[in-house]
Amino acid sequence: MSGQQTMLGDRKYAIIGTGALGGFYGAKLQKAGLDVHFLVKSDYEHVSQHGLIIESKDGDFTLPQVNAYNDVNKMPPCDVVVVALKTTQNHLLPQLLPPVVKDDGVVLVLQNGLGVEEEITQILPNVHVIGGLCFLCSNKVGLGHIRHLDYGHITLGEYLPAYSQAGITQRMQQIADDFQNAGIGMELAEDLLLARWKKLVWNIPYNGLSVILNASTNELMANPHTSTLVEEIMYEVTAGAKSMGRNILDSFIQTMLDYTVKMTPYRTSMKIDHDERRPLEIEAIIGNPLRTAQSLGLDLAKISCLYHQLKFIDARNQK
Repeated sequence: MSGQQTMLGDRKYAIIGTGALGGFYGAKLQKAGLDVHFLVKSDYEHVSQHGLIIESKDGDFTLPQVNAYNDVNKMPPCDVVVVALKTTQNHLLPQLLPPVVKDDGVVLVLQNGLGVEEEITQILPNVHVIGGLCFLCSNKVGLGHIRHLDYGHITLGEYLPAYSQAGITQRMQQIADDFQNAGIGMELAEDLLLARWKKLVWNIPYNGLSVILNASTNELMANPHTSTLVEEIMYEVTAGAKSMGRNILDSFIQTMLDYTVKMTPYRTSMKIDHDERRPLEIEAIIGNPLRTAQSLGLDLAKISCLYHQLKFIDARNQK
């Protein structure tokens, strides 16, 4: 593909995981005129016949026809393959990715946590991996039916071995242009590792405590004991980031606390998974950052406590 064609947004996209997140972003890209191919699991028959319905605060729309597949081997090789599965399904990636990623293509990982990019480079050493951090409130409410409640912007950062800083690459810029043309707010991060730890400042305390204490974000912030605990855990997360050479300012913690007080009362993704009796994303969001810090000689006592409690709750919930 020539440079000029690439700049015109002629990239072919694959969405691996057409749920609340992958279905929403993939539908927006298709609506903007991009060539999008969806791997669909449980509602394949419905989506292949009826397409996707998106209810959104930015305007509802329907895609009566989408390129839907229930087998990656039937999908065309794509320039950008978007991984929108829960990290609990990442053991499937060695089967799912190789047939659908073009040589020299990009895998865009829209997943939470730490360490997911490294897993992909082990499966496919010759592709470019970009991490995407999504700030999105959306739910799947029926077959091929997604309800977008709030937010939606994505922070992109290119992955290099050992999370070296990659800066802003042309690949990131091209993908960001496609998403922005589809009405999705984009931010480009020069340092993916710093961006991931900053997201963990919010994700670790709120996801973990929402499950352990059976509480929504507003309940956690309304009680002085839990709001103090949230803040203490946030400081542990920044200590973890520091152990990897990444500095997060104290003012960022205050910004996250203020932002959560103001946001619509929210049931976190981990709480939704728990309530639906799905496996929890404990390892990617809490286990990997915890083990990384421990390997560097740092003890994160409160995060360790969260981790062990969540492992107990998840094991009991999965019985």
